[in-house]
Amino acid sequence: MTTIQVNGEARDCEELLTIAQLLNELGVPVDTVLVERNRQVVARTEFDKQRIEEGDVFELVRFVGGG
Repeated sequence: MTTIQVNGEARDCEELLTIAQLLNELGVPVDTVLVERNRQVVARTEFDKQRIEEGDVFELVRFVGGG
């Protein structure tokens, strides 16, 4: 297990989890979220490639439509 932060809350997750897999576990659709990892924005094309590491800090910003 590894410990990360997601939107200010500590969370334990499996080692070698990708960002895409984390989003899936959280029930967050990849096409409606901006992911910041350790204060760096991550391109959606990288979600399947980047593996989560111990101590990572994530901020997830969801896009909400409205009018």
